[in-house]
Amino acid sequence: MYAVIRTGGKQYKVATDDVLAVEKLTAEAGSSIAFDEVLMLGEGEDVTVGAPLVAGASVKADIVEQTRGDKIIVFKKKRRKNYRRRQGHRQDLTVVRITDILDADRKSTAATAKPTADAKPKGDAKPKVDAKREAKAKPAAKAKGADKETAAKSSKKPAAKAAKTKAKAKKPAAKE
Repeated sequence: MYAVIRTGGKQYKVATDDVLAVEKLTAEAGSSIAFDEVLMLGEGEDVTVGAPLVAGASVKADIVEQTRGDKIIVFKKKRRKNYRRRQGHRQDLTVVRITDILDADRKSTAATAKPTADAKPKGDAKPKVDAKREAKAKPAAKAKGADKETAAKSSKKPAAKAAKTKAKAKKPAAKE
């Protein structure tokens, strides 16, 4: 079963045992919290959409840690006016693990939910923010595990294509 919740001005699709980073919540690490703004509940084909909220539904979560996001640089510039401003920012985040989804009848869905193959163990506290980094690392790991010939062929192909395109770009046009 899954739910769509609203917190910090954003909406998140969550399921049991999901770990996600949300805007900062005022609570200590290790404590429990309930998200009462549930916009939608769903299980397969059976979907309950709220107007705007699903009455009586809530999502329970445990706070894993209080952390900060990656640094971003805000740079403003007006050309030809000698105006440049640079400012950094790091967002305060709270990493939460979803423990239970309660529907309008206050039935817990954790008992009826089947554990998925990609469910993370309780000890792992990595937020979904790092999914981009993991996706980039997976292709490199596959190349290392493949036999040497396949890895050599895959590494030579892009370089050969790049050399051909550079050679074509450098030829000057013939003048008449």
